[in-house]
Amino acid sequence: MLTTRTMAHRIDGKAFAAGIGGEVAKAVHRLRQEYGVTPGLAVVLVGNDPASEVYVRNKARQTVSAGMQSFEHRLEASAGEGEIRALIAGLNADERVHGILVQLPLPAHVDAEAILGAIDPAKDVDGFHPLNVGLTASGQKALVPCTPLGCLMLLRDLHGDLSGRHAVVIGRSNIVGKPMAQLLLRSNCTVTIAHSRSENLPDLCRRADILIAAVGRPEMVKADWVKPGATVIDVGINRIAAGEGKTRLVGDVDFAAVSEVAGAATPVPGGVGPMTIACLLANTLNACCRSLGIPVNADLTP
Repeated sequence: MLTTRTMAHRIDGKAFAAGIGGEVAKAVHRLRQEYGVTPGLAVVLVGNDPASEVYVRNKARQTVSAGMQSFEHRLEASAGEGEIRALIAGLNADERVHGILVQLPLPAHVDAEAILGAIDPAKDVDGFHPLNVGLTASGQKALVPCTPLGCLMLLRDLHGDLSGRHAVVIGRSNIVGKPMAQLLLRSNCTVTIAHSRSENLPDLCRRADILIAAVGRPEMVKADWVKPGATVIDVGINRIAAGEGKTRLVGDVDFAAVSEVAGAATPVPGGVGPMTIACLLANTLNACCRSLGIPVNADLTP
């Protein structure tokens, strides 16, 4: 007897992110009406990396759309650390600025860790300052990296309570892999971190109720890596050749194949990507609220 396999639920990150944007905009309006304060986000771009240019434009557009103030600061690729640190010091002291983001990657001659460490932790809306990293790791209140926060929100929306689920995170970067694992631990998951030195990687992945791919390798995760019914979150964004001189975006997951096995999966584009900017706006809002000593929106935090 033949059976029909149901395709995985397609997790619509774009629609979810739009909902977050709407909630942020309402809260911004309330802050302006009740406290006379408008949250402000400052973005620092050093050099003219094409991908970074696109990201900065998108961030600025959505910041303004949410009713926030957007401050954009551009420096030449040759700018030294002293010049960048001086700019950050000014933003730290600027009462109009509640969130500061330094667009990565920085030019090779700049010590990125030193620059990120110069940002006021209370304004570190990327969640990369060592203080926020430590607070996140110890389960305390902190500004957490936007992409892992977005992934967690999608998982909570889909599953509610995540307690007891086995999550496998492929990737151990400071930006996604490590903070993602920490947020999942905080949500009472059993967490395995896999990486380039892990043995029997497909077998590790097949044990996961939740599989998160964040390695930067196009369509690495195949259907036979996935436990039937598992939830797959694809953080990867890779541009590959599509023939006739064209390119297309794909994730770290072979979405078409994995969708025949998984219970739910995020597409690329339209999955995790929109959530990153939405959570950046949420972090900026929460940073503003904390600066005023008023409660933050619990739905927009870990």
